[in-house]
Amino acid sequence: MKWYADRPGRLGRQVAADLLAAAWVWVWATVALATQEAVRALRAPGDGLTRAGNGLRDTFTDAAGKARDVPLVGGRLGEALDRGRDAGGTLVDAGNTQVEAVESAALWLMVALITVPVAFLLVTWLPLRLRYARKAGAAQRLRDTGRRDLLALQALNTLPLRELVRFDTDPADAWRSRDEEVIGRLAARQLAVCGLREKPRA
Repeated sequence: MKWYADRPGRLGRQVAADLLAAAWVWVWATVALATQEAVRALRAPGDGLTRAGNGLRDTFTDAAGKARDVPLVGGRLGEALDRGRDAGGTLVDAGNTQVEAVESAALWLMVALITVPVAFLLVTWLPLRLRYARKAGAAQRLRDTGRRDLLALQALNTLPLRELVRFDTDPADAWRSRDEEVIGRLAARQLAVCGLREKPRA
């Protein structure tokens, strides 16, 4: 396959298109990462709940441990304070749940913002580039192996009628009679369509 044309005009357009494709991916990757960071900032309330819950749980755990040393009522007082420790654990769980939800949303939003634009590129830009690479590669092989007759035949089948009528003679008849001049003109035109130059003469 041949990815780039020989002729400056088409080569410039191809390079520009490839640079635009690369820039498209870079822009969306940048947007996706920035969006992920912005969404992740929403986890602050969840982190606050987790810290508050941990602090509450630790406080009630320490208080329950000390309360159990109180004579007579220590056991019941410790049990009451244990419920406060459980409330702290509930806050921690709620905070962790919120943080996980935000992190998951940030991740999937980032993936979507990268995947959708790249998929669009893969179904628009890439098929055109692959089709050109295959077509130009085949034309280059025919040129390099001296098969100008096949290039001319392709030109006969694909060139617009307005170009074919410019020939002084019927180009199809000339091709069948192996008219080297007409075959050379047709082959050169087909190479030009593919953005290729004619093979330099030795």
